[in-house]
Amino acid sequence: MSSISQVIAMINQLVEDGVIERYAIGGAVGATFYLEPVATLDIDIFVVFRPEAGRSLLSLQPIFDYLTARGGVLEGEYVVVAGWPVQFLPATSPLVDEALADAVTVQVEGMPARVFTAEHLAAIALQIGRPRDKARLLQFVESGAIDDEHFQAILARHGLNNRWQEFERTFFRGAK
Repeated sequence: MSSISQVIAMINQLVEDGVIERYAIGGAVGATFYLEPVATLDIDIFVVFRPEAGRSLLSLQPIFDYLTARGGVLEGEYVVVAGWPVQFLPATSPLVDEALADAVTVQVEGMPARVFTAEHLAAIALQIGRPRDKARLLQFVESGAIDDEHFQAILARHGLNNRWQEFERTFFRGAK
């Protein structure tokens, strides 16, 4: 079992044991399910938390406690699991909420893993807008990995049409 599948097994166990409600892989690792692999330092796991009785703030502590009890090591904002730094991120926008809800299940070495759709990964990259996100978005577009109709619907729902038009003007100069 490779280290990534060990990470996925542990994340699935978090769900099974009720520590988190739902998850999906995003970021660069999520993109590798649709694009050529790229070098990355960590795995971004977006999670839906189970609300704790009597608490209004969400806490990552139950995740950290669970994983460290099973051999994970805390390093800054990461928990290192099977050699991979894993960052747990709550859904912080309606777009990420939707991406979590619409995530697809893929098989990694016979194990189910939830991953954001290519269209949601591309829309999130557009929304974030860092240079590496723009590069990833270009990869999605140029590889044909996204369904344009689905992508456009996501952009419209989340008010990203103007950003997309600016992106097209900058990178495609009306060629599309």
